[in-house]
Parts: sequence; C-alpha cells; structure tokens
Amino acid sequence: MFENLTDKFERAFKVLKGHGQITEINVAETLKEVRRALLDADVNFKTAKEFTTRVKDKAIGQNVLTTISPGQLMIKICHEELVDLMGGKEAELEYQGNPGIILMAGLQGSGKTTHSGKLANYLKNKKGKNPLLVACDVYRPAAIDQLHVLGDQLGIDVFSNKEEKDPVAIAKAALAHAKSNSYNVVIVDTAGRLAVDAEMMDEIENIKNALNPTETLFVVDAMTGQDAVNTAKTFNERIDFNGVILTKLDGDTRGGAALSIMSVVEKPIKFVGTGEKMDALDVFYPERMADRILGKGDVVTLVEKAQEQFDEKEAKKLQKKIAQNKFDFDDFYGQLQQIKKMGNVKDLMGMIPGMGKAMKNVDIDDDAFKGIEAIIQSMTPHERANPEVLKGTRKKRIAAGSGTNIQEVNKLIKQFNETKKVMHMMSNKKNMANMMRRMKGMGGGMPRM
Repeated sequence: MFENLTDKFERAFKVLKGHGQITEINVAETLKEVRRALLDADVNFKTAKEFTTRVKDKAIGQNVLTTISPGQLMIKICHEELVDLMGGKEAELEYQGNPGIILMAGLQGSGKTTHSGKLANYLKNKKGKNPLLVACDVYRPAAIDQLHVLGDQLGIDVFSNKEEKDPVAIAKAALAHAKSNSYNVVIVDTAGRLAVDAEMMDEIENIKNALNPTETLFVVDAMTGQDAVNTAKTFNERIDFNGVILTKLDGDTRGGAALSIMSVVEKPIKFVGTGEKMDALDVFYPERMADRILGKGDVVTLVEKAQEQFDEKEAKKLQKKIAQNKFDFDDFYGQLQQIKKMGNVKDLMGMIPGMGKAMKNVDIDDDAFKGIEAIIQSMTPHERANPEVLKGTRKKRIAAGSGTNIQEVNKLIKQFNETKKVMHMMSNKKNMANMMRRMKGMGGGMPRM
C-alpha cells in the first residue's frame, strides 16, 4: 500500500541531500515536490496545501543538529504532520452497552456485509464478545444469504427475516432478540445506498433513530480516493457517523482517502480492511501508517501479527527440538503455516524497515509457498521426520509426486539443512557467543542471507 506516495516522498527529500541547513529556498523546493506527491495520491487539495504550509512553518528557522541532516529533520517534521493529519492516535470502537449496537452504513459495493462479518470476528476473537449479526439489507437478493454464510464460517449467529421488508422493524426485532438471548454486541448490516438517493438516505436515518446505536461506522472503498472522501462527507451530514472503515487499503498504492478523511470529514478512520480473509481487519494506527508512508516499515504490527499466531506450548516443544538438533520437515511445514496465517507475504515484508522499496517490483503470490508445501507433502512421514534419508531415488519420487524437478527438491533440502544448522547454533549460548566473536573479527560484517 502507498507505494507511489512513498516513492514520491523519497524523491522530495532527496532535494535536501547534501545541504548543510534548511533554508527557505531549499525547503520550498522540497515542499513543492511533497505537495505534488500528495495531489498525485488523490489527497484533497485544501488538505495538501495546509499540510505543506504547516511543515514549512515548522521547518524554517529550525537549527539542524550536527547529528542529523536537513533531510532527516524534514522527514521527522513530515512524520509528525502525517500522524496529526490522520487523527493523531487510534480511535476507540464504542461497543459497550446492553447490548452495544454498531450500525454499518455505506455505498453499494463498498464491502459492508463482508466487513460486518470481519468486525464481528474481531469482537469475538480479540475482545471476547458474543456478537449477533443482523441482516437489514432487504433489497440485494443475496445479501441475507451472504451474511448467513459468513456467520456459519465464523461461528457467529445471524438474525434475519426474509418475510419482513421494513429494515427498521427487522432491526427492532433483532435488538429484542439480542437482549433476551445474552448477545452483548449487535452489528447491523444495512443496504448500500447512493448519497443522492433521498429515500434510501431517509431509511438509514430512520434505522439509526430507532436503534440509537453506540457506534455508527461508514464503510468506504479506499481505492476510490477523493470520491471516498466526498461520499463520506455527504453521509456524515445526514447520519453523523462516529468513524470510518476503509476497505481495500492493501490495494491502494495512492493513499488519498486515508490521508484526507480526517481533515475533510473530521471523523477518524477506526479500521482498515487489508485483504479478503475474515481476519484481515486491522485497527487504524496513524503513527504506524505514517511510518509506512515514509518507508520506515511497521515492526510493531508485524510483531503483533506474529504474536496472534504464537502458541507458547508448541514454541517450547520446537525450541527443545532445535536445541537437540531434531528440527525436521514437519516442524518446517508447521512454521510455513504460521507465516501464511499472518497475511499476505509481500505486505508482511513491507513492514520490515527498508524492505518496502526493495519489494516494490517483486511479485510474491499468495501461493508463494505452494511448491515448497507440495514437496514436503510428497514425502513420507518417515522422510519428513528423518531428512537425512532423502537420497537419489527418494528425491526423484518426491519431485514426480510434487510436480517439481530434482533441482527444486535439492534446493529445498539444502535450504532446510542450512536453516537447521543456524537454528541449532543460535539455540546454544556458547555457540552464539563464538559466532558473535567470529563476526567481530570479520569487522562486524553480517553474512548475506
């Protein structure tokens, strides 16, 4: 995400490279590039102009310390302003109540139904809630069925009534059902509507007035850029929502909607959709997003994603096997599955500082591990547990069974053996100390991975 914007910010900061201080002339040149970058990213014109004015006011006259360059100082100022532009800090979701009521609103095709399911999944698994999904889209034929399919998939109950055509009546009945059946959060999926459709806008207003929700969320597609911001503004004037769910942010290389919504609509982005899977819904953190825009990665989110998949009991068993040099292909396969659960591989790599730029033109498919998995799955249980038995005829059989060739099988076995060796070495403190001493003797150079 934000690839184009990140590139243009980097080019803008290069203007200051080699300068000993920030002056009105070189800062004006840099900010001209920054403003152009923001406008190219489909950021609202007024927002872009105010942003660069604030950065200029902060930068002019600042003393550049000997330890940092003017370019580094400008990055720091831009980072602070980007964080402020996107809301300063994460906005809390209001879901407390008896029950808490969350009303989902948005345009047709914005992803309301899918993100109703994602939000219910988030509240169930991360907040320990017992949510009820409510199908109030009485116009789209498949909407009710879609919500039921999502509910079954997630193990979350869905309230619907195909006989009733009044969404207000359905919402009221759902609320009564929730109160009498101990659901502590109700998520109401409504029909998509156009801002110009007065009748449909009246309807969503009537649903809101009838339910008095603790939270009203506007769901909007990030890839529509400035249109997303304008639509959010129009909806906010009618239903005064509390926050935004920005969908398809993983496919948005520009970032205009994420940067403009808070300043134009004065309502925070609370969540972002970052993929098709039902757990691909992230809390929106302005500071982390600013880090990513400026090419600094997002290690905190990467660590959080890893911790979500971390099983302490399994980790201790694995640690013991590594220490005993008994790490095998079953363990290797298990680790691949953990990585896959964390999300899109390219997106994960982009969270590592400095890797975003390196990964820009690298195409990593969601099935990046497919060939490796096929090779491992073509091994017998004995071969997976005892990799040392993998010799000529076994390798040929594995290559044929996995649809690969002998070279690919040999490459995987070689990589596995190298990984196993390094992991065993690092599990031993004495070996680790010796390795660090050898590296120090080499001038501190890290071997290429």
